[in-house]
Amino acid sequence: MTTAESGRRRPARERLLAAAARRFYADGVAATGIDTITAEAGVAKMSLYNNFASKADLVRAYLDARHEEWLGLYRARLEGARTPRDGVLAVFDAYADHAASAYERGFRGCGLLNAAAELPAGDAGRAVVRAHKEEVERLIAGHLRELLPERPDEARATAEHLAFLLEGAMARAGLEGDGDRLRRARRLAADLLDRL
Repeated sequence: MTTAESGRRRPARERLLAAAARRFYADGVAATGIDTITAEAGVAKMSLYNNFASKADLVRAYLDARHEEWLGLYRARLEGARTPRDGVLAVFDAYADHAASAYERGFRGCGLLNAAAELPAGDAGRAVVRAHKEEVERLIAGHLRELLPERPDEARATAEHLAFLLEGAMARAGLEGDGDRLRRARRLAADLLDRL
C-alpha cells in the first residue's frame, strides 16, 4: 500500500486536520482557503462541512491539536526529568523540539501565536491560544513550587519570568527560522535555576 493510499484510509476529519495544520502553519490561516485544505486532504468540500461547522471551527480544532501536540512533546521530555529543575527545563526542551520539527517551509515560530495574530480580538481561537500559554506558565510554576516549597511568591514570580523568557525566545527563533534562541533561553533558565 502506498503512502497516499494509506492516507486516504484515514478518516476524513484526520486528513482535514492534518492538511489544515500543514497549510495554516506554512501559509497562515487567512491565506489558506477551504478549497486548498480539501484538495490537500483529498476529500470533497462537503466532507469538511460534515466534520466542521465552519472554517473558524476547523481553526479551533487545529489550535487544540497543536496544543495537544506540544503537550505530547512536553510529556516525552518530562519522562526523563528527575528533579523539579529538570521539569522546568523539560518545558524549554519541548519548545526546542517543536522548533526542530520538519516543516514544509521551515520553522516559523509558534503556530499558535502565528494563528492568534491573524484572528480578531474576541475570537474563540485566541482564547485557546491564551489557555495554552497560561498552561505552559502553570507547568513551570508547578515545578518551581516543588523546587521552592517554602517560597511560593518567588516560585510564582520566577515562573512568570521564565515564561516571558521562553515566549520571547520562541518569537525570536521564529523570526530567525531556527531554534538557537530556544537553546540559549534554556541555558539562561538553567543558570537562573542554579542560583535559586
